[in-house]
Amino acid sequence: MHVMATVHKFEDLEVWQKAREINKYVFVLTNKEKFSKDYALKDQIKRASGSVMDNIAEGFERGGNKEFINFLTFSKGSLGEVRSQSYRAFDYEYITQAEFDFLIKESVSLSERLGKFISYLRNSEFKGVKFKKDSEKNNNE
Repeated sequence: MHVMATVHKFEDLEVWQKAREINKYVFVLTNKEKFSKDYALKDQIKRASGSVMDNIAEGFERGGNKEFINFLTFSKGSLGEVRSQSYRAFDYEYITQAEFDFLIKESVSLSERLGKFISYLRNSEFKGVKFKKDSEKNNNE
């Protein structure tokens, strides 16, 4: 399976799509009355969840596996932040047990998927579009 060879834009990546869903969920949660008034935590968790999807996009657009892997690890780190901040939101009673459980489950799932994707890219012979010969680039566009 050649993921990078068949995916032409970051929006087609399942990990980016899942990151977007988590980001939207965080946005909804932070608009709840009690949560919305904790400006620091609200801003922090929104920035972290946005960073997950943004780093996937930025890494993909760089065109090389090494850089992409780097940005995917940043995404994993931001997901860890989202999980940690979710505990704080739950402890402060800003979100329900069900909302907390869902956010943790989705974050852990995406983190695992990112880890597998990183492993795949590390072991792939395909090093990214910026390393293709000009003739290969033209044939694939």
